[in-house]
This record gives sequence, C-alpha cells and structure tokens, in this order.
Amino acid sequence: METYLVGGAVRDAVLGLAVTDRDWVVVGATGTEMQAAGYEQVGKDFPVFLHPDTHEEYALARLERKSGKGHHGFAIDAGTHVTLEQDLSRRDLTINALARDATGHIIDPWGGLQDIESRTLRHVSPAFAEDPLRVLRVARFASRFAPLGFRVAPETLALMRDMAAAGELATLPAERICQEMTRALAQSQPRVFFEVLRSCGALKALWPELDQLFGVPQVAEHHPEIDTGEHTLLTLERAVELGAGTAARFAALCHDFGKGTTDPAHWPRHHGHEERGVPLVEASCARLKVPREWRDLAVMSTAYHTHCHRAFELRNTTLVDTLIALDAVRRPERFSEFLLVCTADARGRTGREQVPYPEAARFEKAANLVRAINAAEVVEGIPPDKRRDAIRRARIAALGALAPAP
Repeated sequence: METYLVGGAVRDAVLGLAVTDRDWVVVGATGTEMQAAGYEQVGKDFPVFLHPDTHEEYALARLERKSGKGHHGFAIDAGTHVTLEQDLSRRDLTINALARDATGHIIDPWGGLQDIESRTLRHVSPAFAEDPLRVLRVARFASRFAPLGFRVAPETLALMRDMAAAGELATLPAERICQEMTRALAQSQPRVFFEVLRSCGALKALWPELDQLFGVPQVAEHHPEIDTGEHTLLTLERAVELGAGTAARFAALCHDFGKGTTDPAHWPRHHGHEERGVPLVEASCARLKVPREWRDLAVMSTAYHTHCHRAFELRNTTLVDTLIALDAVRRPERFSEFLLVCTADARGRTGREQVPYPEAARFEKAANLVRAINAAEVVEGIPPDKRRDAIRRARIAALGALAPAP
C-alpha cells in the first residue's frame, strides 16, 4: 500500500498558494484493507475513504472506461493492479495530474510542472472529451487562475469546441452546472469563465439567454462599448469591484436579457427590454436551478434597474410603488444588493468605470424615509379596507423630504 498526495493540493503548493483541501490516492490496496485500517468508506461510484483521524479523503487508484453518455457514464476499475501513473492519466488537466510521495518528491508523468511554469491549462489526454463537465471545470480554472496569467491551450480549447458541438453538454445535471457557475462567480475575475465558455460554443448550449446578447448593439452615446454582451461582462466586473456577492454578480449577468430579444429593426434602442427580460430570467433560473435568492434578485434587477437610473425623474408616487415592489422596507439587505447591481450597470460602460451614481443614494434615502413611517400609527382608527391606501399616502408624503433633482 502506497499513499500519495494528489491534484490541487500539489498544484497549489507549487504555485505558492494556500492549500486548504488535500486529496490522497492509495495504490495497491483493497477496500477491505482500508476499512480494516480504520478508514470509513463513503464513495458509492468508486471507493473513497475518510481517514480515521484527519477525515481527509483517500481514494483507491482507479481507471475509468466510458460506458454511457454524460458525466456519470463510466465504468470504474479500482483494482490493486492500477498504478499511480494510470490513475493520474484519467485526470482533466496536466496541472491537476501531479502527485507527491512521502519524501516530498513530485511525480509528474504528464508535464504538469512545465505547464504551471508556462501558465497553460492543457488536457492530459483525448479521454478528456469523455466527460462534458470538464468543459466547465476548465473554464472555472481559467477564471480562478487568470490573475496568475493562465490561459487555455489552443488544442484544449479546440477539443472543448468539439465537445460542445457534439451535444454532450446537454447531458449535464443542472445542479453541477450551477455548482461550477457558483464557484466561478466567487473568483476575482469571473468574466473569464463566461468568455471561455463562449469561445468554445458552450455558453450557447448552457445559457443561451446570456450568449445571445453578444453582437447586439446599443446606443453608443450611452454605451461606448456598444455590444450588449460586453456591457454585461463589464457590469459583472464592476459588481466584483463593488464587493458584490454571488447573488448580485448573477443578477448583473441577467439584467439586460431582454435586449437579446429586441427586433433588429429597432436596434440600437431596446424599448421595453426590462419587461421582456423577466420571463427569460425566470426561465433560465428554473433551468439552471439556481438558489431562490439569486432568482428573486435577478428578476428585480431586470425589471427595475432603469427605474433606479431615472431616480431623479420619477414622481414620488412611482418611487413609492417601486420601493414596495422591491420589498425595500422588509428586505433592506436585498434592496442594498439591488442598488449595487444598478450601480454596476451604470459603471459597466467603457470609460465610465468610476462615474458618480447619485441615483443609488437617492433610492436609499427614499427607502429610509419610507421605513421610518410607523404603519400602526398611520392606520389607527382607519377601516381595514382603507389601511393600505393610507399607508401608501403616508409614504408618498414622507418623500417630500427628498432633495430636489440637481
């Protein structure tokens, strides 16, 4: 029985990054022997065991043979005859096909160290094409390691393009797609994830509502970048800079979906894109099975972002109705995320990355004035069927304290 540290822990140590998770491969052992040594088996598809003390994962060295479609269509061989090199050969990228033995020596049969040096994401073998999830994993690694200068190798990108064209991505469970997207959105350069997916045709297969924005023009006076897809990625960048969480970053990607359905005869204007975008956002959220809080924020951002942009033009009646629709009184945290998305949208334009956005402050001030209304006092002595209108009138009156438009 021989044990090796493998994969990301070795890669990150070589890169000088903090190692948070450690995975191990055991060569020459059986499941019975592992359990006899105190390890607890947890794997169903292949033998994975938890160390009795550290609870880190130890997997038996294995081979995989394609036996069906999709991410789970593999037959597993975890016999004692499987070598370390054979186990590493089934991994996705060369930088992940590294192992370290007990002496600290790194085993590198597929050139991972050289690719780390050259900052290249390269597939280990043609078997890469057997698992469609690897398309998303490569895009996520490209996003994660973009700050270090990593790029996807041309031959790997070509293979990913072939996989997307073959329709294999349609077999991926929505949960796995969402999981990879969530991890990518948490990175410092999440736009790279979507750029890589688009460059190989995977974005069109996985998220057509986003893909169709590219090539759609906007009014150059307001959008010097012109292209709606590029504006969307710029909005995502600004959301990251503003400290947005994954929900707001996702909403930033969704907010202009309606522009992808504008009749080209009306380009570069997109009247009514907010209303048209809502069902597209709802449909994509249902298909991708994103968290409910993501969906709610994305729908609100799509429907009302231009209301925020026109904060100094709205009548107080419209402003109050908008705040109610956004549930700004009861959900102040989500409302703040909405304002962040709107700010990112305003600044997600070439050359306007730091433009002042007082509209967000006006919306926040209005929300605070509305929240200060004591509804119980307002409705005291008023018949139940008239209370809603009484509260609304009080809130509208409260907005009289707003400063006039500059």
